[in-house]
Amino acid sequence: MIKLLTITTLLFSCIIKNKNNMQPSTTTTTDTSIYDFKVPALDGSTIDFASFKGKKILIVNTASQCGYTNQYKTLEELYKAHQDKLVIVGFPTNDFGGQEPGTNTEIQDFCQKNYGVTFPMAAKISVKENIAPIYKWLTTKKLNGTMDADISWNFNKFLLDENGKIIAKFDAGTTPLSEEIISKL
Repeated sequence: MIKLLTITTLLFSCIIKNKNNMQPSTTTTTDTSIYDFKVPALDGSTIDFASFKGKKILIVNTASQCGYTNQYKTLEELYKAHQDKLVIVGFPTNDFGGQEPGTNTEIQDFCQKNYGVTFPMAAKISVKENIAPIYKWLTTKKLNGTMDADISWNFNKFLLDENGKIIAKFDAGTTPLSEEIISKL
């Protein structure tokens, strides 16, 4: 009888524990800010977004074999012209048409050799399936407090203000030196 009671108690305890673990979170929080993110860089170092406080941040998902790849050139021009008040962070992704098949080293070499990229480049991530936490934050209003967004293709851009709040999202066709972007700097 005691063994049966012990087994029943253990089973009941496991059921309650599992049930509680399966409950969706009832708290919607925007407590996380862009400054909480640290991501691996292409070169193996770490990009700490807290170090960008006080500057605007332009986050771009990139690819080396895309029709928009030449935007690396204008991203670099924008960065050089405004690096006192703007940082650009590129996030290579292979999510759209397999247009970023390279390794982190190959991507870094490509960006340096072909476009002279000096702005920070993160290690390759996913922005669609198995979405990287930073992109989950960027695309989910419950997390970022500003907007839900969809990443429709390579070279989508998020602009954040000096306090880390999203102020705009631009699709791939919006070039980095467009008036739409420049006017918000």
